[in-house]
Amino acid sequence: MPVHRDREKKESTAEEMEVEEHEQEASSSEEEDSDTSSVSEDGDSSEMDEEDCERRRMECLDEMSNLEKQFNDLKDQLYRERLSQVNNKLAEVEAGRAAEYLEPLAVLLENMQVRTKVAGIYRELCLESVKNKYDCEIQAACQHWESEKLLLFDTVQSELEEKIRRLEEDRHSIDITSGNRDWTAIRKAVATLGPHRGKADSDSPVFPFRPDRSRPILNC
Repeated sequence: MPVHRDREKKESTAEEMEVEEHEQEASSSEEEDSDTSSVSEDGDSSEMDEEDCERRRMECLDEMSNLEKQFNDLKDQLYRERLSQVNNKLAEVEAGRAAEYLEPLAVLLENMQVRTKVAGIYRELCLESVKNKYDCEIQAACQHWESEKLLLFDTVQSELEEKIRRLEEDRHSIDITSGNRDWTAIRKAVATLGPHRGKADSDSPVFPFRPDRSRPILNC
């Protein structure tokens, strides 16, 4: 078995050497062909330069025109696609299905609910404040009315008491003056009728004075 393996190794190395030799020969032949072709091309290069440049220029122009056409086509296609997307999105927004519309709408609804709640609380507080102010005004008006009523009552009472006092004073002065006049009339009557007749006539109902009082009163 070892002898057989050695033979195989020798044969494989020999084959590898032959392959390397063939490759070297092929590369050398290619180099020779390239050298010969370069020599021939150098001879014809001056004639081919202008034609080659013109051909390449036309190819470049055609390529540029094709690229420009493709670019315009792509640009139009992109415009149509974007326009279609925008129209579809607008239709979704109008129908109320777009996420870009629903999310801000939810935020707006939440803010509206919060502000509505705050406005309701503020309204209740304002109504309570107005009610308290109304009650205070009513209470103040009632207190003012009571105080003015008492003041008016005191004023009227004072005026009436003053009038009563003046009337009492006037009556007292009238009683005094009328009493003096009555005693003067009695004295004159007694002097005219005499003492006995005047005493008898004083008991008669025709006598204009009251005997049961200390001072005479005229029968007006």
